[in-house]
Formats: sequence, C-alpha cells, structure tokens
Amino acid sequence: MIKLVNDTINEKDIDKLIEWLGTYPRLTKGPLTLEFEQKWSDWLGSEFTIFCNSGSSANLLMLWALIECERISRDAKIVVPSASWATDLSPVMQLGMTPILCDANLEDLSVDLGHLERIFKETNPDVLLLVSVLGLVPKMDRIVELCEEYGVILLEDTCESMGSKYEDRKLGTFGLMSSFSTYFGHHMSTIEGGLICTNDEELYEVLKSIRSHGWDRDSSKEYSEHLRSSWNTSDFDALYTFYHSGFNLRSTDLQAFIGLGQIDKLDKICKKRNENFKIYNELLSDFLPYIKDNGFISNFAYPVITKDRDKIIKKLQDANIEVRPMICGSMGTQPFYVKRYGRKELPNVSMVDKYGFYIPNHPELTRKQINKIVKIIKE
Repeated sequence: MIKLVNDTINEKDIDKLIEWLGTYPRLTKGPLTLEFEQKWSDWLGSEFTIFCNSGSSANLLMLWALIECERISRDAKIVVPSASWATDLSPVMQLGMTPILCDANLEDLSVDLGHLERIFKETNPDVLLLVSVLGLVPKMDRIVELCEEYGVILLEDTCESMGSKYEDRKLGTFGLMSSFSTYFGHHMSTIEGGLICTNDEELYEVLKSIRSHGWDRDSSKEYSEHLRSSWNTSDFDALYTFYHSGFNLRSTDLQAFIGLGQIDKLDKICKKRNENFKIYNELLSDFLPYIKDNGFISNFAYPVITKDRDKIIKKLQDANIEVRPMICGSMGTQPFYVKRYGRKELPNVSMVDKYGFYIPNHPELTRKQINKIVKIIKE
C-alpha cells in the first residue's frame, strides 16, 4: 500500500509523550500552549499566534474577530475560492455574511486573477479568504496589489501550505491573518489542532478572548485592564465576565507538547515534500502541462488533471495506491451551497472538479514509489 498521507507523530514522539505524562502535568490549555504559540511565531515569522482546536475553527475565529473588532459588518461580502474547502465557505454562511465564489486558475489552483479583479470591481467585497491549494503557491504580489487597490482585507487559509514560499517569504505572512491546520496527515500533527497568525495586536487580543468564551483570562495585562475599566468590572466578577461573543475552541497542553517536537522536524518535512513535488513535476511535465512551480512548494499532495481520470484512478487503486478527489472540487456545486444559493458553475473549477484527483506526497514517500505511481499514470 502506498498511502496518501503519513502520520508525522512517530514512535519516538509517543515515547516522549508517555514520559511527559508520567510527570502528571497539566493537560488542558496552559503554559505549554504559550510556549508552542511563540515557537510557531518564530518559525513562521509572525508577531502573534493563537493555538485552537482545528484549522476549520481558525477560519471561523478569523472572520468573527474581524466583526468583533468592527473591521467588517455582519452583512460583509467575502470572496471565497470555489476550489477550496467546506470550512472556508461555511463560516461565511453561518455568520450571516455573503459569500462570493471566485474561479480558479489551472497553474496553481488558486484564484483566477482576471475573475478576481472583476469581482472586486463589480461587487466591492470586504474580504478575500485566499486558499493555497495543496501547498501550491499563488501569485501573491498581484493578489496583494489587487487587495490594496480595492481596499479588500486579505486573509490566508494556509492549512495545506506550511513552509511554502513566494519569493522567499512564507505563505501565511501576507494577509492580515492566516490559518493553519495541525490535523493528522498535514505537514505536522498535534492529532487535532489549528493556528491563527497575525501582526495585529488588537486582533490578537480579541482572538484569544473569543477562543475562550469571550472572557479576559488569556488577555495581556494592558488589555484586561482596559476591558475591566471600560465595563467597571471588579477583579472578583471578572472571572465570569464575557466581553466578546465567544466560543470554546481551545486546544490543550497535551497537543502543544506534541507540537513543540513537531516544529523541530518541520523544515526537514517541508524540504522532502518540495523534493517530491519537483520529481513529480519533472516526470509528468509532458503529461500534465498545468501545474507551475511558482516558488518553494511544500506540497501537501500532487494534483492531476486529466480527462482519463476515472481510468487512471482505477489503475492506481488496483495497484494499492491511495488517491482522492481534488479537494472539494467546486464549492458552488456542493449540496449545502446549492440549497441556499443555487448551483454556481465556474469554468476552470468545473474542469478541476470533473477531471482532477491527487496522488500521494509525504516525507516517507520514496523515489521508487513515485516512479511506480508515475508509470501507472502514463501507461
């Protein structure tokens, strides 16, 4: 069996976890969470990080923080790539905002720049929630330029793109906020988990609060004093005073302990994923002309787009090789979207949805296995 993904938590990591558990540490969110958040900020190059329970929750928190900080209103218009994931689109709908789907391009599967600019001109949206699909690198200079030109807030969903770079700058550092996933099978794992990164201190304080019910227990001393003074809250009553409309989307110190060890391996993991991507690109260049190498690509899985999809998938599965449909394909044809807004077909995304699938890429994948996969695809 050639697996699609591989768990980055190995036996040595488990042994360390067992040893740590033997010290009877605090398991819920505590000091190790703060240590993990700082270590992640240092690795990424962001000012602030919060650790939450999933990448999906991270997307929800980013949007809600914008509302709580009055950067956008509840009737905001949010541009979401149609080639994305359910929990890029769902929070927009759940929070009562208006989603606007953008078509993909076939070079990096990110937003089609021509369609994006038309959307900006015609609809005057508030936010672009940009998704870096499978670790591929969007044309960030032009995307940032368009957002600045039209006054659109840029958020990044980089859940599949840890370590990918555009012109030596890591994805997740271009937008006002960015989200990452540390779920099993991603670049690194904390079993379940997500991260939000920002350089904006106000958003950081609000994110910490809305992650934990809306209280100020995780707030800085200055922000806590500001809240208590503004609402005339005594220190005793502050324990159960809620300043923001929040959630309970906390992570745990158990997950943070695992994450601290995972970051130590992350550069090596990203390097191997990039090497595998380059091999695939070289071997499949005459067969798949679409995918472009726009930068350092810490590839989550390698995308294949071909009219022979069903035939090739069967051959791969018969050879005991795991494959998957291309993410969610077209979000505009997903039942939960169609029920509310009707079917939304976009030309490039429809092609990806109909003819796309992805093949394994992970740190344990060998050159021999890649050669086998490529041979079957090209037969």
